[in-house]
Amino acid sequence: MTAEFTPEQVKLQKRLHRNVWKAIDDYKLIEDGDKVMVCLSGGKDSYTMLDILMHIQSTKKYDFEIIAVNLDQKQPGFPEHILPEYLEKVGVNYKILNKDTYSIVTEKLGEGKTMCSLCSRLRRGTLYTAAEELGVTKIALGHHRDDIVETFLLNMFFSGKLEAMPPIYKTDDQKHVVIRPLAYCKESDIEVFSELREYPIIPCNLCGSQPKLQRKMVKSMLREWEENYPDRTEIIFNSIKNVSPSHLMDKELYDYELFKMIEPPIKS
Repeated sequence: MTAEFTPEQVKLQKRLHRNVWKAIDDYKLIEDGDKVMVCLSGGKDSYTMLDILMHIQSTKKYDFEIIAVNLDQKQPGFPEHILPEYLEKVGVNYKILNKDTYSIVTEKLGEGKTMCSLCSRLRRGTLYTAAEELGVTKIALGHHRDDIVETFLLNMFFSGKLEAMPPIYKTDDQKHVVIRPLAYCKESDIEVFSELREYPIIPCNLCGSQPKLQRKMVKSMLREWEENYPDRTEIIFNSIKNVSPSHLMDKELYDYELFKMIEPPIKS
């Protein structure tokens, strides 16, 4: 951070760093010998994630590599030069993947339909393939605390299940470990930090402009709650970390006849 930044802005940076450190320590997100693929979309979240992980790498507490990876989905008007120029400037190892998922999504779904789900699946598949080819041990995604809370409410309201975004998980095929270093970071902090850093933001024109997306509805609802009842999002987030299976109704987790937790099956 430059000398022109105020004490409050420096405090913001320290808060973000502290939150990422805490997530790393709480969930062992990064370990010595890791090669971390930082998925860079060109949005505020992924720029901030890369920035903070590069700072953590510079402290030498963990000996790990970083490779920033961007997927160019061939959206019309996508400024291909911005990310390579930025990554060259900050001096990080990087790779640009080229795959025309835009044409696949628009052809299959047509104008006006929600594209996020299909787009995400195609993007994940491409990134997982790249991770295998690059020999990375961790795949870092830029989801923050608000994304986790929104996903929790989306699953509860629209899918009838209690599920959010864990800070770390293995993919279904057990091949990849995915981490979310920004899991404890507020979106509002990331927004301010991004403006201070003057990142060259690239907007997503594929799905960001579609109206009435369920996530937008939940985000708006949370914003209204925060205005009337401050810290609601923080309290909901804390509830995800403070679960009492015996006080829910999932018979796969708790035996209501023997009154004890059910042991998960041993994997061979």
